[in-house]
Formats: sequence, structure tokens, C-alpha cells
Amino acid sequence: MHILVINPGSTSTKIAVYEDERPILVSNISHSIEELSQFPTLMDQLGFRRDLVVEELRRGGIPLRFDAVIGRGGLGKPIKSGVYEVNQRFCDDMRHAKRKHPCNLGCIIAYEIASRIPGCHSFTADPVVVDEMNDLARVSGSPLMPRASIWHALNQRAIAHRYARETGRRYEELDLIVCHLGGGISVAAHHLGRATDTNNALDGDGPFSPDRAGTLPSADLVHLCFSGRYTEEQLLRRIAGQAGLYAHLGTNNVKEIMARIDAGDDHARLIVDAMIYHTAKSIAAQGAVLCGHVDAILLTGGMAHSEYITSGLRRRVEFLAPVFVYPGEDEMEALALNALAVLQGRCEARRYD
Repeated sequence: MHILVINPGSTSTKIAVYEDERPILVSNISHSIEELSQFPTLMDQLGFRRDLVVEELRRGGIPLRFDAVIGRGGLGKPIKSGVYEVNQRFCDDMRHAKRKHPCNLGCIIAYEIASRIPGCHSFTADPVVVDEMNDLARVSGSPLMPRASIWHALNQRAIAHRYARETGRRYEELDLIVCHLGGGISVAAHHLGRATDTNNALDGDGPFSPDRAGTLPSADLVHLCFSGRYTEEQLLRRIAGQAGLYAHLGTNNVKEIMARIDAGDDHARLIVDAMIYHTAKSIAAQGAVLCGHVDAILLTGGMAHSEYITSGLRRRVEFLAPVFVYPGEDEMEALALNALAVLQGRCEARRYD
């Protein structure tokens, strides 16, 4: 089976071509600020990015002959986990999604390229809006603001399945806490194959992270909104994009920050230790969701490469369950394997409606 994987990001479009489980082409197409600035809206980038994908395949000697094209899912309406066959309605919802992010382009590009190839399917899998939370988890202290599920579903579920395979068990029979440590931090309780509680790692919920504020003191936030010091757009950037480590330390580059700590920067150490502290609190809280029955705690994402961060978390949460570290993330492989499972008949693609 030949599968094309497409993962659009803020300044790049990652692609990969798989022959069954084996990658035969991996490429990261970079986009300069000057290139992207010519497009008034995110959706205006669609044709530009799609054509670059096709050109990159041509340059790599890869013909447009695929069994499936799978794109990263976007910030549409909440859906159940799994693989989805992308249809026109799915694309339309991504075009008009309230939350704007380059990942919204992924399934549309997949759909448009697959439509050129006879017999080719277009898929997406486990987008960030996967929502399988229990009813209690949705309730906040205000009926105006129910809790939302926006998290690293693709990588978290892939790592949970990987841990299950490595331990000779099924994901659907385990109770796990998975913590993705990336630009945003998401912590989810996985109960028997469903993430029954997680935080909104994009818009401000849970621990702060390299560039996101996490949960903030509510009254202080309201006062700031009406202070006249910031526009709505500026305040939103101070929740996601220019918050967290970036707001405190002027950078979201964790390697740079760790080097500053190694050089004796006590303020940098305080801020990183605070991030570890609040992340550990979120992990422990999910222990209560699972009523203390936790088979394992899994740490993943880019910051899981840092021994300082993972050892700090381990020290605080290992009383709950054994801690296992899976550094980095491989969304491209996860997408490819999801598409392959459908093509080989090991799972069935969901219909989006």
C-alpha cells in the first residue's frame, strides 16, 4: 500500500510517503514569512501549499499513484476518535472553522490530491478536537463556558497503543495517564480506550507551557480585558503564542532555556520548575479521574527529551503509577499507520456528517 501523509504547520508543510509501514520519502517544505504574507487568510494558502506538495513529490521521483492520502485533522467540531474518510462536508467545515490553524488545511489538501487519483481514498485521523470526555468533565463553574477537549489526540493515542503493544496488552483494557509535553501541554486520562478527561491545551486550560498560559486567575484576566491596555487579538496571543515560558523568559526554546539554567540562571530555573510543578498537579488530578487505578503514566512530546523535565515530573507523580518516557512525537508515522489499518481492513473508517 502506498500512502501520502500531509501535515501543515505554521511555517512548513511536512509530507511523507509510506510503502506499508516503511517511509520512502520524508520532506519538510519550509514557507518564509514573506511567502505566506501574500495570502490575506489561512485558507488562501490552500492552493499554494497543495501545489508545493505535488511539486515536492515530482522532485522526489514519486508518481501520483497512492492508495490513500491522509492529512492532519483540524480545529473543526468535536468528533470521536478514529480514522475518518474525508468528504466535501468535512472540507467545508474546515474552511469555516472558528479556530484558525494551518492544520485545518491538512485534510482539504489530502482530499484535493486524492480526487486526482482513481481509486484513492482521503483520510484524517484523531484530530485535536477528538472529544470523548465524560459528562462530569465538561461542566465548569459557569454554564456560559463548558470545558472543551482540544489536545494532542493523535500522538497521545499512538503512544498509548505503543505502550499497550510493548506490554502485551490492549489499549482498551488499560487505565493510563498520558502527558504530551510540547508547545502546549495536554494531560489526559485514558480509561479503557477512551480519553474521558483532558484539558484544552490550545485556548487556556491546564498547566502553562513553552508558549501557552494554561489556566489563569479568572478575575485578574477579566480586569486585564477591560483595562484598555490590550486589544482582543493581543490578549489572545498572551494566552496562546506569547505566553508561558516565552512571556517569562523571552523565548520558547527549551534547549536554550536549559542551557541558561546550566549556566546558573536562577530565574529560568524557577519558571521551568513551576511548569513542572503545575504539570505534575494536572497529572495527579487525572489520577482522581481514574479513582487511583492507573496502570502507567506516559510522558511524550518534544520536552520529554529533557531529563531535567522528565525526572522532575517523575519525582512528583511516580507515587501514582510507573512512569514511562517516549520522547518526541511522530505524527507522520501515526497518520500513515492509521490509514494503513483501514486499507488492510483492520479497522473501519468513520463517516463524517
